[in-house]
Amino acid sequence: MPEITAPPKPATKTRTERPKLYKVILLNDDFTPRDFVISVLKAVFRMTESEALGVMMTAHRKGACVVAVRGGSGKLNSWDKWIFRATTA
Repeated sequence: MPEITAPPKPATKTRTERPKLYKVILLNDDFTPRDFVISVLKAVFRMTESEALGVMMTAHRKGACVVAVRGGSGKLNSWDKWIFRATTA
């Protein structure tokens, strides 16, 4: 009687994990001037004047606004450098 052999199982593919997503949230406060907020949004997030004004006004009316959603790579990038400068100034 012939032996029955099962076909070899295909090798499992390794999947790379998606990076975690982080939200950059703009909070409203009573101390930061509007012109400064607009200039930071334009410089860091490359927004136009009208986009930055809209984001700033949304945060002003609602108390907070999501500015961007990005993946974290663990490296210090330009956004992190700007945020570090803004918090240590």
